[in-house]
Amino acid sequence: MPAATDRGEASEATALPVSYRAATKVYPGASRPAVDELTLDVNAGEICVLVGPSGCGKTTAMRLVNRMVELTSGDVLVGGRSVRERDPAELRREIGYVIQQTGLFPHRTIAENIATVPRLLGWDRERIEARVDELIELIRLDPEMRDRYPAQLSGGQQQRVGVARALAANPGVLLMDEPFGAVDPINRERLQNELLRLQAEVRKTILFVTHDIDEAIKMGDRVAVLRTGGRLAQYATPAELLMEPADGFVEDFVGADRALKRLALLRVGDLDLWEAPLAYVGQPTAEVRAKLAGAEVPHALLVDSERRPLGWLSESDLRQELVPRVPDSSPEPLIDVSDILRDALSDLLQAESRYAPVVDGQGRIAGVLSVDVISDFLGSGEARTDEHGAVDRAPGASGA
Repeated sequence: MPAATDRGEASEATALPVSYRAATKVYPGASRPAVDELTLDVNAGEICVLVGPSGCGKTTAMRLVNRMVELTSGDVLVGGRSVRERDPAELRREIGYVIQQTGLFPHRTIAENIATVPRLLGWDRERIEARVDELIELIRLDPEMRDRYPAQLSGGQQQRVGVARALAANPGVLLMDEPFGAVDPINRERLQNELLRLQAEVRKTILFVTHDIDEAIKMGDRVAVLRTGGRLAQYATPAELLMEPADGFVEDFVGADRALKRLALLRVGDLDLWEAPLAYVGQPTAEVRAKLAGAEVPHALLVDSERRPLGWLSESDLRQELVPRVPDSSPEPLIDVSDILRDALSDLLQAESRYAPVVDGQGRIAGVLSVDVISDFLGSGEARTDEHGAVDRAPGASGA
C-alpha cells in the first residue's frame, strides 16, 4: 500500500481512541437531554457498541464524534484532541461513516464511490486506483463489479461497498449507524461476520450503533447500554454484561436468555471439539468399523489425502469392502474454527444434524462440533434431541 503523504492521512495501522467527557446534547425546545453527561473511553482498535431502546440517544452520541451533532456541553476527544478544536469538514474526512442505507451515489460507479474521500483529500490518480483495488479485494467483491453502479448490486454487496468507502482514506475512527438494519437476516449475519473478519485485519476504532442486543453482544469488544434520556446504564464487555447486569433495566434489556447469548462470545475453536473416525478412499471398511467402536462421533468421516472432509459414510457405504470415492452423505454443514458459536449452532439446526465437521483455514479437519458440546457449554446435562430440535442420524443425511 502506498505510504501516507504529508497531508495527514492515517496509515492502515492507525487507530485513534475516543473519549466522551460528560458529553451532553440538549435539542432546542426539548424537555430533557438527548445525551446526558455521557462519560466513557473507547480504546484504540476496539469496537464499542452503543445500544438501547428507541430514543435513548445512541445515534446522537455517535454523531457527536464527527460533529454532525454539536455538543451542548462537555467534550469528545478523538486521539486525545477535542472535536471542538477541529474544523467539522476536515474532521469528517478523517472519520469513516457507514449508515443503514449505504448512502452510495447512484450515478457513480463502485470504484468512484470508494474513491470519494481520497479524491477530496487530493490523492493522486495512481494511489487512488491502488487503494480502490485493495479495498475491493478486502471486502471480497468481484473485481468485475468495480465499474458497475450501486443499483446493479445486491443490498449486501452495497453495504460492503459502503464499508469500503468509509475505510478508503484509512480513518482512525469508523462510525457505523445501524449498518445492517436494512438487510435480511441471512445477509445480516454474513455482513456481521465480514465486518469482524475485516476488523481482525485493519483494527480500527469502531463506534457501532444498534438497537439489537444480540448484535451488540456479537460485535462489541465493549458495549454501552443507554437508557431513555441518554444516560449510561452500563459500559462493560459482553461477558460482564451477560453475567453481571448493573441493574434491573440492563437485565431486562439483555433478556432472560442470557445463557444462550453467551454463544455469541465464543468461536468454535474455543471449544474442546470431538474427534470423528477418519476414513480414506480405498481403505478397507473393516478398519473403519473398528475405529467406530467407542468413538465420540458414531459416524466415520471420509477425508482426502490433505484431510479435507468429503462426506459422512453411511451404513451402506460401510457394507462395501473398500471405502467408496463418493459417500452417500455430504459433509454439510461445514463449519470454520473461527465461526461464532451461535452461528454454528444455527447451521446445525438448519441442517437437522447433530454433528458437523470443523475445518481450519486451509479446509483441513480440525474436529467435530456436536450439539452435545454446545449444550454442555451452556451447563445442560439433559438429552439434546428435544431441547434443540436436532435429530440423531448420520450428519448431512436428508431430513426426508
